[in-house]
Amino acid sequence: MIIDKKSIEQHNEKGQKIHQKKYDSLSSVLSEEGKNVSKILADVAAFQVAIPSWALGTGGTRFGRFPGGGEPSTLEQKIEDVGLLHALNGSSGAISLHIPWDIPTDANKIKSLAASFGLKFDAVNSNTFQDQKDQKHSYKFGSLSNTDKAARKQAIDHNIEVIKHGVNVGSKSLTVWLADGSSFPGQQHFRRAFERTLESLQEIYAALPSDWSIFTEHKAYEPAFYSSVVSDWGSSLLFAQKLGSKASCLVDLGHHLPNANIEQIVSRLMMEGKLGGFHFNDSKYSDDDLTVGSIKPYQLFLIFNELVDGMTSSEVKNPDLGWMIDASHNIKDPLEDLLQSVDAIMLAYAQALIIDRKALETAQQQNDVVTAQEILQNAYRTDVRPLLAEARKTAGVALDPLAFYRDSKVRQQLIKERGEKTIATGL
Repeated sequence: MIIDKKSIEQHNEKGQKIHQKKYDSLSSVLSEEGKNVSKILADVAAFQVAIPSWALGTGGTRFGRFPGGGEPSTLEQKIEDVGLLHALNGSSGAISLHIPWDIPTDANKIKSLAASFGLKFDAVNSNTFQDQKDQKHSYKFGSLSNTDKAARKQAIDHNIEVIKHGVNVGSKSLTVWLADGSSFPGQQHFRRAFERTLESLQEIYAALPSDWSIFTEHKAYEPAFYSSVVSDWGSSLLFAQKLGSKASCLVDLGHHLPNANIEQIVSRLMMEGKLGGFHFNDSKYSDDDLTVGSIKPYQLFLIFNELVDGMTSSEVKNPDLGWMIDASHNIKDPLEDLLQSVDAIMLAYAQALIIDRKALETAQQQNDVVTAQEILQNAYRTDVRPLLAEARKTAGVALDPLAFYRDSKVRQQLIKERGEKTIATGL
């Protein structure tokens, strides 16, 4: 489905008057506070969040899955759906593929299709956390850490194949998340499991093109419940440091133990130049994969505070960071959920951009706890939605993407095109 630009313009006209009032008011206040509004708008407009191919269909739990109508059943349809999102919010300009769920049968055609929607290809993701049809060796007891050398070789070869698919579509990075671990004490030798994983990753690293990166992704538990090989940011950092300059760490917001100080983890990884990117989601209990910002919006803001501080500091050396959503929409329309998630990310980023960093640093140096807290909370409590809407208006996309989506009955049109019973590949 292709969104008609004229229909967006007509929809924007309805909300233009009230938007202008809100934006003029906010812009005036920010300018009086010494903020460079034009710079903030430019930064917001340039910020892009990749959409994962597996998040475009309804997810599920071990209890069941309730797919919705009009889900994309092919990679081409998934690209069309990301193109639709990007046409509405102007901030979803990349798609991240999961192999073997979304193997391009004709890479050139897939690249051309993505380009027609203004999309690039973000990191490609390998899958050794489940067995595939006709797979010779099982990953029941691990993949890159498996005690069976043949199983490890199979997992290594899969990752190298994923790199080749990524090269064909123009991706520049590989994300490796492992389900490897143990569920019972004594099941696994911790040190040897780590060493086997490192050896496997070194073979994958050697196959990386010179301009590529590899991201190691940690997770405290699940599906293994006693130990995970890459259980925390320290383990991930160890792998990244041992592998070399092309390796860094990916932070998934749901992959931490309860009450973990993720913003401090972000700061430390940036300090070491080993922060590679993010998987954004939200959670109440575990790796819930809920809509970004739906449960802990203040934590999301604090994370972006550290990100902006690092990205704007001459003391911190970091490559371009990768931003991606990793979510599973069990009961929502996936496209509506993704629109909400991107908006929440952009909101936290814009709030972090308006923090008075000089005043915050002064308060920190003087141990003025109250002032430091006030500076952060004043930025967080500022309604920066008019800034985001202005950036979208300037880009020629929807002032209110979700409202346009619903008013235009996009899901109903997708159902009409694809049918009621379509089920997306992947999750």
